[in-house]
Amino acid sequence: MASDGLFTGGARARLYRVELPMRTPFDHPAARRRTSDSLVLSLTTDDGVRGLGECAPRPYVTGETCDGVRAQLEKVDFDALFARLTDVRPRQLLALLHRDGFARVFGIDGGNNLRCLLETAVLDWIGHRLGLEARQLLPGGAAGPGPRSLPVSQVLDLSLGAEEFLATRGPFHFVKIKASDDTEHDARTVRTVRERLGDDVPVMVDANMSWTPDTALSQARCLREAGADWVEEPLAKGSWEALRELRCRGGLRVMLDESVCTGRDARKAVRSGACDAFNVRVSKNGGPLPAAELVAYARQNGVRFQIGVQVAEVGPLINAGRALAFRHRDAMTAEAGQSDRFFPQMIVTPRPAVDRDANTLVPAAGPGWGLSLTPAAERWAVRDL
Repeated sequence: MASDGLFTGGARARLYRVELPMRTPFDHPAARRRTSDSLVLSLTTDDGVRGLGECAPRPYVTGETCDGVRAQLEKVDFDALFARLTDVRPRQLLALLHRDGFARVFGIDGGNNLRCLLETAVLDWIGHRLGLEARQLLPGGAAGPGPRSLPVSQVLDLSLGAEEFLATRGPFHFVKIKASDDTEHDARTVRTVRERLGDDVPVMVDANMSWTPDTALSQARCLREAGADWVEEPLAKGSWEALRELRCRGGLRVMLDESVCTGRDARKAVRSGACDAFNVRVSKNGGPLPAAELVAYARQNGVRFQIGVQVAEVGPLINAGRALAFRHRDAMTAEAGQSDRFFPQMIVTPRPAVDRDANTLVPAAGPGWGLSLTPAAERWAVRDL
């Protein structure tokens, strides 16, 4: 692939490495984040139709990094990708993607984040080409208009105290508390939240793989006594036997996140009796279509699910995740992210919004993910492909 870019007729692919400074930090046991770290891909065909994609690799989640995904992207045959994109009628192409998946339809292998980057860009292109809204691009769930808004969860990370959180982040529909290295401190936080919000709001503690099998039972019981309902990813990834024991004896329902990145992971989790729910995230799970498959598998096996986010998504991923949430409205909760709080300036327009007076979302307007790049994106362009 030539270093000055590869073009097929008027077709063009452009890559952006986006590291936006965050106005407020986000801290949890697995990472401390001060900037975004996403790859954004723009695909434009010779008729001028553009699709935008994004991935947000996190080493502690899938073992992937932006540098690694970029190296994989260098090996993609964009001549073949554009040919496939334009040689098949868009509606037929969407049907093929739903049936066979992105990797098989486009003959592209690679990690979850590479597939997510390409798949989100292709789906956005199809949405613009056919005039389809975001949720119309995804399979399963409820296809009708549905509700005008969805409630979203609120996350208390380690950069914020419980009292400030309760005073400034309501109203509350579902609360996730990021664990610290002090279980007694976490129990006090849970107790404070529970006493203020009562029994109707679910409370989950996200341990981000920070517990050990030796202490997990006592930690879970302590948090349960304080009023927690759920624990998310308490142990090291894939600790199936220990997770099953914790689920049976700890008194908390278990949601898995980092342990469930692929369909194979999901099957192991279910066979092991290791969880009550999955955290489904578009980038982590390889794109909107594999994420929708994971939701379908959860339903088939009596496992609940939430629609989650990667911290500091910057554009297409935000609206792709929200489209998944509106398509699958039986999720136990949906996360909205905090791009409105994190970023004074974004690279997309219109800015993905949350109604902070009600802590609800509305569907993105317009075709595809409903976003365009702003001139600010050019600062982050790294190369044409």
